[in-house]
Amino acid sequence: MRKPVVDLKKFRLSRITQPEYRHFLYIGTWLIYLIMHLLTESLIPVDKCYVVHSALDDVIPFCEYFIIPYVSWYLLIAVSIVYFALYSPENFKRMMIFMLVVQMLGMVIYIVFPNRQDLRPEVFPRDNFCTDIVKLIYSMDTNTNVCPSMHVAISVALVSTWLKEKPVSVWARVFVVVFCLVVCISVVFVKQHSVVDIYAAMPVCLVAEVIAFWNYWKEGFSKNKK
Repeated sequence: MRKPVVDLKKFRLSRITQPEYRHFLYIGTWLIYLIMHLLTESLIPVDKCYVVHSALDDVIPFCEYFIIPYVSWYLLIAVSIVYFALYSPENFKRMMIFMLVVQMLGMVIYIVFPNRQDLRPEVFPRDNFCTDIVKLIYSMDTNTNVCPSMHVAISVALVSTWLKEKPVSVWARVFVVVFCLVVCISVVFVKQHSVVDIYAAMPVCLVAEVIAFWNYWKEGFSKNKK
């Protein structure tokens, strides 16, 4: 088993500015996002939001079982943060920059183009454990600020980073790719997002990819020219 390049046993909060642990500070970017998310959620009235909708949304049925990959996404984020923070600090920083860029661009879009979706079912077709989780998610998360989808954008950030982590097995990388694809699909089946929100996340991710992994692609192009 690979040994972590960061010795967590010696970590103390007072040592966070030291070179070995300085990359942990990037976790604070999530606090910035959460504050901005709460502000946009509370300050932008629902009636001022443009309704995002696609004809394809009406064809896609509600399926509560997709809430399982939808919420498991949070676990994958946590696992990825811990792994890269301990085993690959450089990719950790790049991943966090990718996430910060999509989050900040998303916030700008939500402010300039406030939006919402009205796809949530008024009555659930079934009553089970999964619908209970969906009800809980609905109660905690409003139907505003949906386009672009952060579930999709951050999934792309995870996939992009894991695919560049060469020490990880091919099967692990394949798992992440497949899992994130299912997560991206799940957002429309649990009616948290419109199909449009998935499309809108792609150009945002492209900008983040260039900013976060510019040196990676630059080195790749340089090697190909030789």
